[in-house]
Amino acid sequence: MQKGAPMTPQTTTGRTNQKLRTRAAILGAAVELMRTGGEVAMPDVARVALVSEATAYRYFPDLASLLKEAMAGQWPTPEEALASVADSRDPVERVAAATEHLLRLVLTYQGATRAMIAATITRPAAVGARPALRLGLIDHALAPLADTLGATDPAALARLKNDLVVVVSAEALFTLTDLCGMDADAAVASAVHTATTLTRAAVQAQAETAARTAVDH
Repeated sequence: MQKGAPMTPQTTTGRTNQKLRTRAAILGAAVELMRTGGEVAMPDVARVALVSEATAYRYFPDLASLLKEAMAGQWPTPEEALASVADSRDPVERVAAATEHLLRLVLTYQGATRAMIAATITRPAAVGARPALRLGLIDHALAPLADTLGATDPAALARLKNDLVVVVSAEALFTLTDLCGMDADAAVASAVHTATTLTRAAVQAQAETAARTAVDH
């Protein structure tokens, strides 16, 4: 098109389509890098997408916003993640499965997970970019307690969920691998042990309370 030529519907459509293709290329590059488990940084994304870093930043203002969109649709739902224990009503077994699932997922996407934590840890306002997968997994894993502990002592159930949020997390996993020097499998096993110990203690406390109540009546 000659300089100064009027815009036509075809020209506008062409530019819009080009922008959509560029945006899709950037997202696709981010997903590709995420799946390697390696480091994810905006210069690397731009290189894989065959665009300049400046162009990548025009479409996504920061790495956190890019990773948030790239991660969307990559994770299974809590129901899908816990399909192997779908028939179990044992919250301990379900929490073990949820912990194992999440931490294995973190290891698979370790570079992107570290990048997301780094991009948001010093910017509380950007924390909404983090997918917070653990919250849905924990809620689903503890669903059998809704009619027992949740009915008799909802505050105790809330405490258990908060306790598990600390353990069923990338931060806990990286503490074990980076600071404690544990290998990945040992770190996952340690987190599963802690999560199930917390859950078992809460279930036992509820059962003891229920037993005392029955005796009193």
